[in-house]
Amino acid sequence: MEHRPIITLTTDFGYKDPFVGIMKGVILKINPFADIVDITHGISSQNVLEAAFAIEMSFASFPSKTIHVVVVDPGVGSIRRPILAVADHHYFVGPDNGIFSRIYNLTETLNVIHITSEHYFMPQRSFTFHGRDIFAPVAAWLSKGINVSHLGDPITDYVTIPLSVPITSKDNIIDGEVIYIDRFGNLITNIHTRKIDELSSDPDRRLKVMIKDKEAPLLNYYSQAKDKGLYSLINSFNYLELFVHRSNASLDFGIEVGKKVKVVLI
Repeated sequence: MEHRPIITLTTDFGYKDPFVGIMKGVILKINPFADIVDITHGISSQNVLEAAFAIEMSFASFPSKTIHVVVVDPGVGSIRRPILAVADHHYFVGPDNGIFSRIYNLTETLNVIHITSEHYFMPQRSFTFHGRDIFAPVAAWLSKGINVSHLGDPITDYVTIPLSVPITSKDNIIDGEVIYIDRFGNLITNIHTRKIDELSSDPDRRLKVMIKDKEAPLLNYYSQAKDKGLYSLINSFNYLELFVHRSNASLDFGIEVGKKVKVVLI
């Protein structure tokens, strides 16, 4: 049995203002049968990279044909294009500002369309709220089954943001960095288990994690830490993460996004 169409929302709109609710209203006026799922509206203001990582972490948890609307859009109203990316049987609707850069790097199949068919937009459009006037209605029409070819033409010059990539040296060291800090203050790095496995696939391998010239011993889960020191683990998304048990690693140790992290094979 076919499930009801799913539309997810990821924005930096927060929860104080009515913007998210308005987008949902626009979607439901066009397709009352859509299921709308909030991934998050707590992205840091105008932080495109943070939104890119949030949607990377989230999209694969949803069924194929899910429509993901991601609106972190500092260039709203400018000449930046609205786009639809079709990747691995998921749809991604948002601004062409690099917000889907991590999706572009992950997926096996990719088709990016410049959305130009204005009859799928709201009739009256503002320069400041394309979430309501373009992205929400386009997602709603997609959920009703319109063919993506009706929305515009394919493009290959879509914007990508340079992403920090961990580098492995000849000395069996991975150099990476912190790319995301969650609400608990945990420090998520760009070092995936795939990169660690390139060092050694031996299950008994010994690894040392270093940040700010301090070692963050590698554990399996949070409560293994018996003090308020800095520790590390492989998180549920298979990325190396640093943490302080029952505290905030970012605040306790003054670590921000961009801080360098090393993994050393002993």
